[in-house]
Amino acid sequence: MTSASDGADSGNGSADASSRGVRRRIVTAFIVAVLVVGTAAFAYRMGTGADEAEAAATPTPTASETSEPAEPTTSELYAALTPSVVVIETESGIGSGVIVTTEGAIMTALHVVDGASEITVTFSDGTSASASVASSDIATDIATLTPDALPETLLPATIGDSGDLETGEDIIAIGTPLGLSWSLSTGVVSGLDRSATGENGTALSGLIQFDAAVNPGSSGGPLVRSDGTVVGIVVALLSSDGDDVFSGIGLAVPITTAVGGSGGEEGPQL
Repeated sequence: MTSASDGADSGNGSADASSRGVRRRIVTAFIVAVLVVGTAAFAYRMGTGADEAEAAATPTPTASETSEPAEPTTSELYAALTPSVVVIETESGIGSGVIVTTEGAIMTALHVVDGASEITVTFSDGTSASASVASSDIATDIATLTPDALPETLLPATIGDSGDLETGEDIIAIGTPLGLSWSLSTGVVSGLDRSATGENGTALSGLIQFDAAVNPGSSGGPLVRSDGTVVGIVVALLSSDGDDVFSGIGLAVPITTAVGGSGGEEGPQL
């Protein structure tokens, strides 16, 4: 038979055991909570560090990487344009021209071929062909030629916009001065909207003045701006003594005028 004190002791023991169980659960829960918070904090720090490392590893574009592409050098311009330039020979002289269409139309100065009974064009690869005048405009001293045969590789020049040309811009001229084929000269646009008297006595206006060296044989060659586009056709040089010797002033018909024509037949359809 169990005594009253034994029952009390038994009840107290149960109470103590229950209390210890509660404390253990509280402690366990606290430890788990600490571990969860610690793990989360560690993960956050690790993630932040990874993000910072990734951001540090990502290169930032520099000014040079985001700037406009550099314009071609003079040598690069010459290499690109030479295949589009031709030498023109007639019974009375020599001149220059530039291929302006994929069909092989050649633009030149009218006075280079005016009245010629025989015209021969020589391409940059050395091949030659007879040519005939397809159109002419005495008011601008511009003519276009159609060759009887084309080279295996035909590279027409890129036609630019002479309407936004400015004084001071760099330009190059390619032609056949004094019979020296595919010669290059460099300079700047010296003035715009100039006037002069052409070789046939025609008053020419709206011309581009430039200081790149030109001489007899340069007529009909292209005037090219620094982006590689043709902005004019060389038609004249001015000399103080009246001789055909360059004295620092060359003149070209703007390409927009040369293509559109003025007072004569229309230029080639580009």
